[in-house]
Amino acid sequence: MAGCDTLVFTDAAFDQDVLKSSQPVLVDFWAEWCGPCRRLAPTVDALATEYAGKMTVGKLNVDDNPNTGMKFQILSIPTLLIFKGGQIVESIVGLAQKDDLKKAIDKHLCAD
Repeated sequence: MAGCDTLVFTDAAFDQDVLKSSQPVLVDFWAEWCGPCRRLAPTVDALATEYAGKMTVGKLNVDDNPNTGMKFQILSIPTLLIFKGGQIVESIVGLAQKDDLKKAIDKHLCAD
């Protein structure tokens, strides 16, 4: 369910792909059965294309990768977390509009 530029994150590679990334990372915590998650998917895919080269954008299926969801206390999906330098710098819970997500992303891309 990931678009061309959207990565698929897993429990096994999360530390390497997200926490040790040299650029900011947007992680969409989702599940196949979640209606709002499916509605958000095209927006996340569009952001992956739009921010290619500036930010890594990917999805983590919480049903297939329960450890990471538990580690970050994901209680509701969709939840989007923005990581920078291995730390969570932004958390967005629920179905969000693309403009709101872009504002959240941009403030972390511009800040050092």
